[in-house]
Amino acid sequence: MWDNMWWVLVPLSYLAGTFPSAHLVGRLAGHDPTKEGSGNPGASNVYRLAGKFPGAAVLVLDVVKGAVPTAIGLIVDGQQLAVAAGAAAIVGHVFPAQRRLRGGKGVATFGGVTLVAWPLIALVGIAVWLVTMRVTKRASVGSMVGVVAVALGIAATRGLGWEALVAAALCVLILVRHRTNIQRLLHREEVVVGG
Repeated sequence: MWDNMWWVLVPLSYLAGTFPSAHLVGRLAGHDPTKEGSGNPGASNVYRLAGKFPGAAVLVLDVVKGAVPTAIGLIVDGQQLAVAAGAAAIVGHVFPAQRRLRGGKGVATFGGVTLVAWPLIALVGIAVWLVTMRVTKRASVGSMVGVVAVALGIAATRGLGWEALVAAALCVLILVRHRTNIQRLLHREEVVVGG
């Protein structure tokens, strides 16, 4: 019976990941995050466009998109389904079929998955993200370093097995989605937090 849940939960998790958090919150605040600011439908762009509370709302919704499918997978069939469902949610967020595969960068959704699947490592990742962002004053740098820290933490604590491979693949996906940020960093044009 539980094997059938994979075929149900993974596609549903992908659909959950496609929920347009930034679009909905941005429009309620009078902005279209896909056409304004950086053009990225994520919490950072909504924060810069509409302010603290809309940005926080997008952040929470994107975390929930990763956490809920992961938690359901964990309850239904353990760690493997939890990670598979979480990965599907991240892919849905990054590549939403209904928006021509043009989604966000996946950091907050990855955070939600991590909080459920690897909670202690998630706390370390959050701390690394906050410290890095404060030191560099760049949200993108904090996000990238935080995600890499989580992937390395999983490899260090869980071994070089399937969990580490999935985490590494998701980490690479998120880093690739930050390629424009990396280019701006190299040209010293990346947006300063609070600037």
